[in-house]
Amino acid sequence: MQKERLKVLDRDAMKYLAIGLMFVGHLISWIVLLNHPDDTLAVYRLPLWALLLEEAALFCPPVMFFFIADGYKYTRDRKKYALRLLIFAGITQLFNWFVFLEKDGWRSFNVIFTLLLGLLSIMAWESKLKLWQKIGLVILCDAATVLLFSEWMLFGVLFILMLHIFRDKPKPRFLVYMLLTLLHTGICTVALIGDVPPLTTVVVFLSELFVMTAAYLCMTVFYNGKKGKHPVFAKWFFYAFYPAHYMIIYVVKLCMDKVPLS
Repeated sequence: MQKERLKVLDRDAMKYLAIGLMFVGHLISWIVLLNHPDDTLAVYRLPLWALLLEEAALFCPPVMFFFIADGYKYTRDRKKYALRLLIFAGITQLFNWFVFLEKDGWRSFNVIFTLLLGLLSIMAWESKLKLWQKIGLVILCDAATVLLFSEWMLFGVLFILMLHIFRDKPKPRFLVYMLLTLLHTGICTVALIGDVPPLTTVVVFLSELFVMTAAYLCMTVFYNGKKGKHPVFAKWFFYAFYPAHYMIIYVVKLCMDKVPLS
């Protein structure tokens, strides 16, 4: 009963919280990157409060990973689900290129491609193929994120698949999730050593670890497994918001003077 009282977030509330934090974080980081295109580390020289808000965007990916695994179980038609992801990944990519083509070139693909490949990896894992064939297909899905240079490459597919495999095993699921989180956060932080002040490196590592852990707690402790009050509207809103928020941030950037750093 005590645990049930904590389950106060339905599916849509979880997603609204996630995309809200994502939007704030992206608003800060993308505007900085667009205003300082030749300085890839500019965001790490922001004031502490702005840097922490930027890092809060990391709450969103684990939540979306969780709901891809969740969606596999509950969707009526998995092929249509995959096709829908592919369509919106393509739409989003047009917005991505419009905003970031000059900075990142053609090779950088958006995170919805990673979500799609994560779903395909679950479908492969649950197929009737032999184990070695399943593993091979999962590796191909993961490799595709690298070839596409999509956001959360390598790790996104693994997070999604592990959340699915250990769905009904809370302790192993938590351990695997934290292992992947530490590995991802550690690699990203090590890449900063020597380029940003040591204190900033520590702040980034701890804040990313905190946000990723908070996302897991929301998914497993506070999420009640129920739909929101307007599931149809919410479903299409979430699909539309991701490409739309590229343009919102781009318009805000055009309306702003150059962002001052610390």
